[in-house]
Amino acid sequence: MVVVTGAAGFISSCLVSELNKRGIHDIIVVDDFSKTEKEDNLKGKFLLAKVPRASFFEWATDFKTEIDFVFHLGARTDTTEFDATIFDELNVKYSQDMWNFCSDNQIPLVYASSGATYGLGELGYKDDHAIIGDLKPLNPYGVSKNDFDIWAIAQTKQPPFWAGLKFFNVYGPNEYHKGRMASVIMHAFNQIKASGGMKLFASHNPDYENGGQLRDFVYVKDVVNVCLFLMDKKPTSGLYNLGTGTARPFIDLAKATFKAMGEKETISFIPTPEDIRDKYQYFTEADMTKLKSVGYAAPFYTLEEGVEDYVKNYLIGHNYY
Repeated sequence: MVVVTGAAGFISSCLVSELNKRGIHDIIVVDDFSKTEKEDNLKGKFLLAKVPRASFFEWATDFKTEIDFVFHLGARTDTTEFDATIFDELNVKYSQDMWNFCSDNQIPLVYASSGATYGLGELGYKDDHAIIGDLKPLNPYGVSKNDFDIWAIAQTKQPPFWAGLKFFNVYGPNEYHKGRMASVIMHAFNQIKASGGMKLFASHNPDYENGGQLRDFVYVKDVVNVCLFLMDKKPTSGLYNLGTGTARPFIDLAKATFKAMGEKETISFIPTPEDIRDKYQYFTEADMTKLKSVGYAAPFYTLEEGVEDYVKNYLIGHNYY
């Protein structure tokens, strides 16, 4: 059996779909299933059981010898939430419980860390265990992810294989429920569809032109492929960046979305909201050396390729992966 937490969410539901395509149907999906806005992400997928997040460890006591792998991708991911107690409970304590469960029962584990742990990138974007204690995340979400990374690395009791994936700016199908936290591509699509134009944040940094702010945008299909590579190969345990390794400006993202929609480019700029302006990242780029060094050689979608696939095959028809 394969356990996937956060299974009704964005990345996890895409992973479940890809597991199904491989012929893997004995999947235990774990989530807070009371949130009905995510129901469609799992429709039509082959599952063995749905287990509520709050009762997973009780359920797992009876099935621990049958679990082959755990993808713990469930987390509170709202970067605008500032109640640290929520993140402590869901992102730190629950993850510690999952780690201990997998360690005690010798079950391989892949969990979701985040590129948000790097803060403003003062120390760069290298997935080096030596620097994580010095990182300065910009919000409670990033702090919670870094706190767990620090805790995990310090443990002498570990799963037989584990990997913490530092996701950068992931976009792609099955994020319809995410609202404000959805990818910029989805917001661009909705803006263009509604008004014919796209508004981007203006730059408040003299080193960057309007629309020239840079992010490492990674397509969810690449994220899923890396997850499955880790399940298959179980290379050296540790933290791994998961981006493309190539930062791209927001203006390119907007242009790619207009092109995929077959619409004329109409791009304007608005001030970055003051509540996030002083913590706004102008550059992120994953150092992908470590993942490549353990044998991951598949090419990543370019931004243009990913946006085209996402817009034409999912957003236009409101389809799911």
